[in-house]
Amino acid sequence: MNTSYLFLATGFEDMEAITTVDILRRAGINVVTVSIYDDTREVKSAHGVTVTADATFAEIDFSNAEWLILPGGLPGATNLAEFKPLTDLLVKHNSGGGNIAAICASPAVVLGPLGILDGREAVCYPGFENSMPNAKKGFIPVVADGNVITGNGPAAAVPFALSIVAKTKGEEASREVAEGMLLYNRKCQNYYF
Repeated sequence: MNTSYLFLATGFEDMEAITTVDILRRAGINVVTVSIYDDTREVKSAHGVTVTADATFAEIDFSNAEWLILPGGLPGATNLAEFKPLTDLLVKHNSGGGNIAAICASPAVVLGPLGILDGREAVCYPGFENSMPNAKKGFIPVVADGNVITGNGPAAAVPFALSIVAKTKGEEASREVAEGMLLYNRKCQNYYF
């Protein structure tokens, strides 16, 4: 399994970034947090929490990336969309069938304008749908369509991350992580969300 990367820009949504990293690491998925800023690993969230990323964008060779993951938040999603090295990477990764996951504003603000969601079912934070005009708009918290997973906002952070685990390691691995977090009841075979 190759390394996955979660990108951090000033104004990222705290829950979406940290929850995703936590759940992927619980599942044994190697995920690296990446600051899009070459001069610092420290990135401030939408709610004023400063996080130290594992690396800066310039320090990483993304050629064998498993997942490219985009948390939402504002102005986080806008900052990601304006960082051309990342948008170029996303287009290239998608054209090669690479896995991409985005949540909240990022599906619309970042992926929509790049054409990555064209013809795919996708969700985003309510009110941003016009920025992904060629997507088939979904109405559930998380949608997986081919190599792309999208989520609609902070409340979807757990199922969003578990969907990445399921696509990477299988449904059983996803259920095991959820069960360990007391989010899945094996007896009833249902999730608590």
